[in-house]
Formats: sequence, structure tokens, C-alpha cells
Amino acid sequence: MKINLKQYLLYLIRWQLSTPILAAALVVLKSTNKLTSTVIANFIGGPIFFWIDKFIFTSKTLLAQWEVEENIKCFNCGKIARGYRLVKAANYDKTKSQPQFRCEICSKAKTGKLRQAGVKI
Repeated sequence: MKINLKQYLLYLIRWQLSTPILAAALVVLKSTNKLTSTVIANFIGGPIFFWIDKFIFTSKTLLAQWEVEENIKCFNCGKIARGYRLVKAANYDKTKSQPQFRCEICSKAKTGKLRQAGVKI
């Protein structure tokens, strides 16, 4: 399963930010019945959050893509653990290479080395 952690985090934050906007619409529409006010609130939120979601899922600035797998053998230390693999970043692309998953500790060490080498993660 491919997970872009930046996109996922931004999406979760965006989801939480939608709550006060939709709640405000419901307060303004309190004189209508609950179902009608909810539908109208979603029609208000939809055009706003469509563009935010489009940015989150198509932006080139969020290109750092990670793969996370369970129960892998770490490429470096051999430990069986959750494995992480940086697939793609702004100036780094391993989409066509043999996957090398690392445990959390080894992944952090590898990420540090990549940053020192100038990879923008």
C-alpha cells in the first residue's frame, strides 16, 4: 500500500478544519429542518474543500511518497518489523528500483543521510 504521509496528514487537518465551517453554516440555517440545513451546509463546503482536496492530491510540492509495509525484514539490520521506504521526493526517485524496506530506526538513519546528500524530504 502506497502512503504519502504528507498528503495524509494534510487531509486529516483539512477534514478537521471543515467542521467549524460547516457548523457555522448550520447555525445560520438553524431555522430550517436538520436534514435541509445539513444538505445546504454540504453544498457550501463542497466548493471550498474540492479545491483544497485537489491541491492535496495533485500538488507537486507534496511529492515525497513513502511505502509502509508490515512484517518486513529490514534491509540494513535484518529485524522483522514495520518497514518504511522512500519512493519519491522532489529530487529522488526509486519508483523503478527494487524495494528496500527498513525498520523505523534504520529508516530514520537513511533519511538523515539522504538529507545530508541534498534530497528534499
